[in-house]
Parts: sequence; structure tokens; C-alpha cells
Amino acid sequence: MTHNTPLFPRPLHDLSGRGRLRVMTVAQLRSHGVTTSETNEQCRPGGPWQQLLPGVVLLHPGPPTSEERLHAVLMYAARERGTGVPAQPGAGGGHAPAYPDAMITGLAALTLHGFSSTPPLPSLDAIDVLVPRLRRLRSTGCARIVRSAALPAPEQVTGLPVAPVARALADAVAELADAGIVRRLMTEAVRGAHCEPAAVVRELNQARLLSRPHVVDAVESLLAEGRALAEDRLYRMVREYGLPDPVWNVDLRLPGGPYLGGLDAYWPDQAVALELDTRAPRQDDDALWSEYARKREHLERLGITVVHITPRKLRDSLEQQATVVRTALMASADREPAAYVVVLPR
Repeated sequence: MTHNTPLFPRPLHDLSGRGRLRVMTVAQLRSHGVTTSETNEQCRPGGPWQQLLPGVVLLHPGPPTSEERLHAVLMYAARERGTGVPAQPGAGGGHAPAYPDAMITGLAALTLHGFSSTPPLPSLDAIDVLVPRLRRLRSTGCARIVRSAALPAPEQVTGLPVAPVARALADAVAELADAGIVRRLMTEAVRGAHCEPAAVVRELNQARLLSRPHVVDAVESLLAEGRALAEDRLYRMVREYGLPDPVWNVDLRLPGGPYLGGLDAYWPDQAVALELDTRAPRQDDDALWSEYARKREHLERLGITVVHITPRKLRDSLEQQATVVRTALMASADREPAAYVVVLPR
């Protein structure tokens, strides 16, 4: 072999050429005829390649791009297939994921999801990657391993497997001690319609983060933000779909009797009540749901129809929810008159 003879056959040059991802695993290099000793020689100090992570090689000198770092982290963390060669990103052959049992999470995932309050990818010292709990991996270099007993279904963002926003947010919060940053991330998650507050709280609860005071404070702001957005959508639903105006944010009471509960909207002439279901899934969720159910049953015994709407339904199917309310209002003409109740501002 002369000094100018390439250490790999032509196909490897095609894979690592201009416009191609120039990062590969040692197993992939072997499949192209590059031995381990040849790889080590190419990765020597000052050589044309460099080892970016254990078993992952960057096929050019100089710093990696953000895209190369993301793929390298996934290559390092992904479970290898039966052939021992992880699939190349975008490889053909069905819809199997290129990186089995691995996905980007944490701040990098939020940036990929389009968050503006997260750092740009080049400024992140480490990229969080989510793997099954029993995987034998350690954090190293730019790869920070996050373990989970059950992996969520990844979302494809720019061709990469990325954790859903709620899970990525929980993994990011687990590493953050700054209350202001945590609050900004949670606020953007809701304002940007990336996910519902309930999904965020569920992930934070499962990660056992709700015992941290700065996280609890941020959750209170998150729930308030989520309710405000849901109320705005509710006002818009009534206005845009021509529903009669209700009385907003009221308490109901029997004359001289007990308190019946608070409502987000009430149509007295039709005896139709509407309640936004903004419960946060905490450990006492069953008890809270029982309270909702008792109130609903009590009102319906009095002849009042109760419509429950979730913020997610208002976001995703506003017209359908308007139809549900309109149907309840029209059906009031066929019901027995409801009991008289006192309506008070909340």
C-alpha cells in the first residue's frame, strides 16, 4: 500500500462526501472494509479523522457541526441491531428507526422543537440522550445519558428521534436550579402551544421533581398560564360560533342552602353549565376527580346539564366543542325545568 492509497473502498468516500453526514460508528466503518487499526491510524493526533465519542468517528478534522454532534450522540447511545451495524440516518428498508432505543431529550430537544428560550445547539456542552434504564452506558464527552424505565414514542424533528416536549422539558428541568429559567421554559411550552400543562405536570410528577420549591413555583405559574389561555379560547368559541352569551365565572348556590360549586360559564335560561377541566395530574388526582364527579352529579340531579371541556380539546377542535355546547343548549327545551339556583359572581 502506498502512502496515497486510501484506507477504505469507494463506497465509504461516497458516504462521507460533500452533502453527506460525516460521522460513523466503528462498526459501520468495518462494514466498509476499514479495520480497527486503520481507523486508529486515521484518528491519530493531527490525522484526517477524530474519535468524537467511544465507537463514533468524525470523518474530518476540525470541530463537528451541531448536526454531527446530535447524530454522534445518538450513534453512541443507540442499541445496535442484530448485524452489529446501526442503520445510517435516512437508510432505506421500511420505517424502522435509525437509532433504536435512543432519542434526544432535555434542552437540545426543546431547541429542536423550536423553543426560543433555550440555548442554541452549538452552545450546549452536553446533549441529553434518553435510553432504557438497563442500558450499560455512561455519560462521556458531549453525550449525557438520561435513563427511563419506559421510553416515550419519539417524534421525528429534522430527521432525528426527539422526545416529546413534555418529557424533554422534565428532563431539562431535572438539571436546572435557576427558577427563572425553569419558569420561562414552562411558560413557553404552554404559550407556544407545544403541549398542555397537564402533560408537563404528569412528567414532572413521574420524575419526582414536584418536591423542589423552584419547580413547584414554576408549576403554579404554568397552570395559571394554561387556564388563562383556555379561557381565552373559550371566549373566542362563544364569539366566533355564535353561541348565546353566558354569565362568566360564577358560583351557584341553592336559595338559602348549600354552595353548589364554581363554573366557568353558565347559561341560566337553558340551565347549562360549562367547566374547564384543568386538573393537574398529581398524586391526589383520584380524589380531585371524585370531587368533580360529585359536583357534576349534584348539579345534574337539579336538572342542570354540565359540559366538561379540556384545554386540549379547545385547542385542537374548537368548532367541535362549540357544537357540543350548542347541542346541550338546544336540548334544554326538551327537559324538565331545572331547580332554581342563585347565581353569584366568583
